[in-house]
Amino acid sequence: MLEKIEGIVLKTQDYGETHKIVTVFSNKAGKISAIARGAKKTKSRMAAVTQPFIHAQFLIYIKKGLSTIQQGEIISSFRSIREDIVKTAYAAYISELTDKLMETLSPDAFLYDQYYQTMKWIQENENDQAIIPIIMYELKMYEKGGFAPITEACSMCGGHLVPYTFSIKEGGLLCSACSKTDPYALAISERAARLLSIFKTTALEKVGNISIKKENEQFFRQLLDVYYEQYGGYLLKSKKFLNQLDQFQ
Repeated sequence: MLEKIEGIVLKTQDYGETHKIVTVFSNKAGKISAIARGAKKTKSRMAAVTQPFIHAQFLIYIKKGLSTIQQGEIISSFRSIREDIVKTAYAAYISELTDKLMETLSPDAFLYDQYYQTMKWIQENENDQAIIPIIMYELKMYEKGGFAPITEACSMCGGHLVPYTFSIKEGGLLCSACSKTDPYALAISERAARLLSIFKTTALEKVGNISIKKENEQFFRQLLDVYYEQYGGYLLKSKKFLNQLDQFQ
């Protein structure tokens, strides 16, 4: 079936001497892996449109096995991302996370839009403003992967008795009555708990300017890092590189 599809390139892999296998996250068909014949040739029309992070209209022959990209027309190259090592690292991270957690040919228009909005945010804003949008996208991908933390109420009893704690072991918030079940649960303010719930469910473009204290931003970042290590199941090479950049900076 030949389809015209808008999508963003998540990753590429060399295939033979002249071809590439390109993984695209698309609006209509979800994640697609397709061969782009001749894309490694410098003068090929497919060379530019099959680079990582390219946003394009693709003409793809879709099938259950390996699909085939027939044509592509660039909408945006996300140039500022590609020219900045930190922005590139952020984009590579959310792209790898998407590739790991999205099933092939399982469309999700909302998640595709949130991936695009997050890429757009990374491109248009300063690097130190990207942490919360990335956390928002991570939480939505965790939901898709079936392991998102419970942030709306106590993960054990469903209650709302404050103060809350956050339990990695129990997979989310614990109310004051249940907190004693996990002595290693982390203290979390009522506002921070509410923000986690907002981040998990609200579209990035509806939040507007995101401004929180640096210490809260760091708390969320460290919390999700530990949480993913417990439940994520996939080693993310791009995350390791991001951590190295943090040390470098």
